[in-house]
Amino acid sequence: MKIAVIGAGAMGSVYTAFLAEAGNELWAIDLWREHLDAIMQQGLKVSGFSGERTVTGINASTNISDAYACELVVIATKTSAVASVARSLQGQLREGALILTIQNGLGAGERIRGSLDSANILLGIAGGFGASIPQPGHVHHNGMELIRLGEMDGGITERLQRVASIWQTAGFNVRTDEDINQLIWEKFICNVGLSGAAAAFDRTLGEVMDDPLLWQIASKLAIEAFAAGKASGVNFSFSDPVQYLKDFGSKMPGARPSMLLDLKAQRLTEVDAINGMVAQVAKAHGLTAPYNEVITALIKTKESEFQN
Repeated sequence: MKIAVIGAGAMGSVYTAFLAEAGNELWAIDLWREHLDAIMQQGLKVSGFSGERTVTGINASTNISDAYACELVVIATKTSAVASVARSLQGQLREGALILTIQNGLGAGERIRGSLDSANILLGIAGGFGASIPQPGHVHHNGMELIRLGEMDGGITERLQRVASIWQTAGFNVRTDEDINQLIWEKFICNVGLSGAAAAFDRTLGEVMDDPLLWQIASKLAIEAFAAGKASGVNFSFSDPVQYLKDFGSKMPGARPSMLLDLKAQRLTEVDAINGMVAQVAKAHGLTAPYNEVITALIKTKESEFQN
């Protein structure tokens, strides 16, 4: 299959490497020219959970038009960039092209639908992954627990199963789900609690969990998100968000979430689509989310230090 991965950051590079290694024609599209040049000249080095090797034969481009002839377009940018990517693809995709968006936070599918006239939107969730780029042309990943895929409007379709098969053949553990939005919310709670606290206080997930005060903050963040989800009609698979958060974090205590890595690299984070979104959803249902409001303010204050 001819596949474009738009957003060749850490997670996008993991997707690119595995899908290319399985024999698909891959186009890695990003604005980070140094990373793309290294991929084109030397291949994409992969290290971590799945071992070390270099994947060659990947096409790399800064031009989004190179995605136009692809059968599958994977949007792996930050949530804040999803709408602009979708607008760039408007009227340019081949007939029947599928769009798969995999982000942290909420609202990626809605951003695409509001910017691109397409009925071919799939949603994905990466669970148990932790990835970083130690240097251009090299991606490291800490784990590969599960990729969950679903139709934006629910149900199991032939096209969804076809895409799942492509990812399975590439070595990913894949599950298709009838209600992908429920699963997005469940991962969202983990990002809200653990990523929010870890980024605000410069800690690994394990350090957040081991510090009684930080764990109390993380727990309150998750509780507020859980309440907002329940008010939105989400049918959670659990009733105790704190235990769910603990179970999730214990699987990779050494991980540094992407929001923390962004701050360390002096990049803008996705806090508006994560902790900031909790406050928005809560307000829409007459609830409050003070812990998430404060964490959002703390992280945005950190961002302002390197924006000026």
